[in-house]
Amino acid sequence: MRIIRVVSIVLVFLVINACGANVQYMAGTKIIDNKKNKEIIVFLESYRNAMEQKDTVALLQMASTSYVEDAGTAVKSDDYGYEGLKDVLAKRMNSAESIRYSLKYLNIRHMENRVLVDVLIDASFTIKDVNGDTFRKNMRDNNQIVLEYVGYEWKIISGM
Repeated sequence: MRIIRVVSIVLVFLVINACGANVQYMAGTKIIDNKKNKEIIVFLESYRNAMEQKDTVALLQMASTSYVEDAGTAVKSDDYGYEGLKDVLAKRMNSAESIRYSLKYLNIRHMENRVLVDVLIDASFTIKDVNGDTFRKNMRDNNQIVLEYVGYEWKIISGM
């Protein structure tokens, strides 16, 4: 009886290890390497490039018309939707002379109709202050970009 129990435990252990042995991760991440995740990364790299190019038109095309941003605060006065995003992007892109924007992909979670992508943003940008003087500002922050699949394409619904 004891031998059967030991054999059963060993078999369960072997099955669990065999199931996990075939999991492939994207290089440099703990994100499972599959077609859907690759598609999401390609989309987010397009977003990242549009940020560096200060391409407001492309960024707005990537945003869902149901976009909502709470700026990471509990205060409602700094929240905005798609129309507010237009103003925020125009203001920020016009004030920036150059942008370096990188994303480190930490996690991708698939929900029923959304995808949550945890990223580490490492960015720097050169801006002019009110006196016309330029300075370089660095930013490093954890962020979550929320996507939804609309029609045949991904759209950002928050976290831009």
